Amino acid sequence: MGAWFWAPEYWQARAVVSHLLAAVYLLGFASAVHQFRPLAGEHGLTPVPRFLSAVGFRRAPSLFHLHYSDRFFGVVAWTGTVLSGAALVGLVGLLPVWAWMLVWAVLWALYLSIVNVGQIWYGFGWESLLLEAGFLAIFLGPAHTTPPAPIMWLLCWLLFRVEFGAGLIKMRGDPCWRDLTALHYHHETQPMPGPLSRRFHHLSPRLHKVEVVANHASQLIVPFALFAPQPGADVAAVLIVITQGWLMLSGNFAWLNLVTITLAFAAMDGGLLRWPAPPTTDSPLWHQIVVLAVTAGMLALSYQPVRNMIGPHQVMNRSFNKLHLGNTYGAFGSVTRTRYEVVLEGTSDRTGESGWQEYEFPGKPGDPRRRPRQFAPYHLRLDWLMWFVAISPGYGRSWLPGLLRAMLRNDRHALKLLRHNPFPDEPPALVRARLFRYRFANRQERREGAWWVRTPVSELVPAVSLDELTPA
Repeated sequence: MGAWFWAPEYWQARAVVSHLLAAVYLLGFASAVHQFRPLAGEHGLTPVPRFLSAVGFRRAPSLFHLHYSDRFFGVVAWTGTVLSGAALVGLVGLLPVWAWMLVWAVLWALYLSIVNVGQIWYGFGWESLLLEAGFLAIFLGPAHTTPPAPIMWLLCWLLFRVEFGAGLIKMRGDPCWRDLTALHYHHETQPMPGPLSRRFHHLSPRLHKVEVVANHASQLIVPFALFAPQPGADVAAVLIVITQGWLMLSGNFAWLNLVTITLAFAAMDGGLLRWPAPPTTDSPLWHQIVVLAVTAGMLALSYQPVRNMIGPHQVMNRSFNKLHLGNTYGAFGSVTRTRYEVVLEGTSDRTGESGWQEYEFPGKPGDPRRRPRQFAPYHLRLDWLMWFVAISPGYGRSWLPGLLRAMLRNDRHALKLLRHNPFPDEPPALVRARLFRYRFANRQERREGAWWVRTPVSELVPAVSLDELTPA
């Protein structure tokens, strides 16, 4: 191959990208180990065996079509955890090219298998983003080889689609992005606020407008500079890292921001990342041919996301194929103006007249006096889905009754997803779901110990006993 094929000045960039992607894979597999069984296991809220009986391999390619059991799932998830940990500490980078590709291909295949049977719990854009970035990592090559320029370009192209697609969906969607008032609401109403979100919310309206303008610039203008000659690409990448870091401070968006930052490093050359690179050798000819074939395939798959971005009816976070390659991305095309939260309660009083106690979630608001916590880049899937239920109860139609049954049975697997079980010794007689309106506490209310102020709105699910719930 000619000199154009190789990018030795991006050795440091490849090292950062591969290590950070390994860290995100580790988060993804660790999340699966902890959360998948109560959410979608054999006796989960949306059981995988039931899903597999209705959906064939072509619609959802997955190893679990061969066999599913919670034990086998554990083997898959722990295998992914071990392999991603090995990649994170640099062991995989010492392997020959074929072994590097094998490890990263196994990571991709295992996580794809989980996502494609994860149903609603895995329907987030950052799942597809991790899979697409992880697929490209297969072909980056280990540390002792020269980085292939086409794969570095594809990583930058993926970053461009993430940022530019998100910018377009905002400008085309909610008018609050165009009149620069979006952040009057967003910090308070986002799915899972973090410890600094209240401070961001109480910034002056003028600063909120500056934030929105900066967001538009970073998503609609800066991405084009990723393909500019250096140092232009370095500047663009640094601006994206700063913007994504700002977003990480202002809320909990799982690993969306971390993967975006990871992709930004692909545009940074050795002039910016200045630690010395060791001597490298070109990868074998067969690897070079594979890289060119993958590049051609990924460019062909880019047709649908490009068509989606420039078309009049843009959608966000859609995979156009079941391999989650060549996806379209975007976030918060609409901004909710008022925060509602579902609060789950139980009582031992069979009349339901007294003794109601709250179950709390780890991440989403509950007790008004509890400070929001930072969980990202870890992903709390149940907490996120409960935010959607507060907006529209239909989001919980397939699984919320199962969660209420689990509470009435004191199911230890499901209840470990909650922060607090007020009935540790004996399950409650009745449970219910109430809807509250939440807002951030003002300065005086904060002095009195409150982080949130809430008011009851309605009863989403009236008091119900185990006998009254339809069996799973």
